[in-house]
Amino acid sequence: MVAENIKNIRERIHRACFRCGRKPEEVTLVAVTKTFGSDVIREAAGAGQLDFGENYVQELNEKRNELRNLNLRWHFIGHLQSNKVKYIAEYVHLVQTVDNVRIAEEIQKRAQMHGRIIDVLVEVHTTSEATKAGVSPEKTLDLVKQISYFKNVRMQGLMTMGPFSDDPNDSRPSFQQLVHVQKRIEQEGIPGVSAKQLSMGMTHDFEVGIEEGATIVRLGTAIFGKRT
Repeated sequence: MVAENIKNIRERIHRACFRCGRKPEEVTLVAVTKTFGSDVIREAAGAGQLDFGENYVQELNEKRNELRNLNLRWHFIGHLQSNKVKYIAEYVHLVQTVDNVRIAEEIQKRAQMHGRIIDVLVEVHTTSEATKAGVSPEKTLDLVKQISYFKNVRMQGLMTMGPFSDDPNDSRPSFQQLVHVQKRIEQEGIPGVSAKQLSMGMTHDFEVGIEEGATIVRLGTAIFGKRT
């Protein structure tokens, strides 16, 4: 079932890219494995899936340890506390949820200890929902400038979540706002900073995300089924 779902999702990614004149290889699919076991992750990896996302540090570490024999790229996509950075700094491929300078500072410290450069995205709050995390669009550029001083933290782009809605098109204004912030950052030409990556779009709205310029989409339910 997992392999078939991944095949179907990739076909939908191809169709969405075709509609907006983009290349499918521009879009990275991150399989979100929160609450799902290592067995289905192995099945997804067997179907060619490389990138996996987790929301909680403890769960990420457990799965990473169980699946060490697989060459996987782990993305951290949940709220990250500064005291938890040390547990993932040695191996994490991309931290998608940096929304304050304290987290960036801790990532810098831990990355330096491990002799690594850690790639990050800045999470931007683009809806009116108070429950969602992220820096405001107005303050994003200032945060990016602060991050640019950390030599072991490499800014790669931005991430956001659309509103809770049954209509995928309700996410479009949020995604358009993220693109607007991206352009502002690019215009600044900050040394060592890239805003190329845009992580936006989940199971219900990823096709809209692609139409608006997403380079990363984060899907869980569409691949693994409903969470328990």
